[in-house]
Amino acid sequence: MTIENLKIPTVALGTWAWGDSGETGDGYFGSGLTRADLEELADRAHAAGFTLWDTAIVYGMGRSETVLGEVLKRYARNDYLLSTKFTPQAAGGGEDPMADMLEQSLGRLGTDYVDLYWIHNPTDVARWTPRLIPLLKSGKVKHVGVSNHNLVEIKLADQILGEAGFRVEAIQNHYSLLYRSSEDAGILDHCRNQGIPFFAYMVLEQGALSGKYSPENPLPQGTNRAQAYNDMLPRLTALTDKLASIGRSQDAAVPDVAVAWAIAKGTTPIIGVTKASYIDGLVRASRIKLTSDEIAELEALADAANVNTRGWWEKEMQG
Repeated sequence: MTIENLKIPTVALGTWAWGDSGETGDGYFGSGLTRADLEELADRAHAAGFTLWDTAIVYGMGRSETVLGEVLKRYARNDYLLSTKFTPQAAGGGEDPMADMLEQSLGRLGTDYVDLYWIHNPTDVARWTPRLIPLLKSGKVKHVGVSNHNLVEIKLADQILGEAGFRVEAIQNHYSLLYRSSEDAGILDHCRNQGIPFFAYMVLEQGALSGKYSPENPLPQGTNRAQAYNDMLPRLTALTDKLASIGRSQDAAVPDVAVAWAIAKGTTPIIGVTKASYIDGLVRASRIKLTSDEIAELEALADAANVNTRGWWEKEMQG
């Protein structure tokens, strides 16, 4: 089984923020999203050929999956790809918590299968990985991946699946100019060698690399991301200035260049989308060709910023 027939788009669409209720302080982004806005966004994404939607049960504890399922009702099921996740930390106490969680996700998403099902975090790889096998055999899950796993855990999961004739078909980790631990730990090389797609999340560091925020214009107070990033903004100025100058030469904006960097590194960025205009940026990003000198300069400026953007849910990838 390979994931090639999934025809993974250049960029995948993230719906973490779709789990917000819209009330300030509730959820990670405090965003108020309307159904009409999201339908416009989906239509623009669809027209641009971005068809892979990534969600998870823990994004708003079901809200993201529910909203996504409603928005995608306007298309035939074979016109888009659904990616969602089993999160061990949220597992129930039944006989087969993974199968139970999948059924809940299918119900909210309004479908009878998901194209890509992930184990979200590596809590007891030997316990949870075998649970994917009956789901693959049932057809309710077409392909499987692991998220936030280090190389040892990836190889163990692959070995367990391999004994049943399956394999780890995708990796999803935090990867950005500011956080390249999956590269340092050899995970990107492993993916290249094995022909496994690597999905990069938090490529824009929740807006800190969007060019929209600066020490003078910090991220919105009262949000978790303001707490995580606002103190770093002065150290990111040189990097975001360079992203902006490359963008000007390519008729593109700062986030487009940051996304283009992730594409140039051989990854599939998962970019959170909350406005239709974001899709235009992803179209631009997918057309940008960065030179090796530009990539090296961006990475040198990122290293010089010397910030650690590892999420509270993540462990170091070395090991």
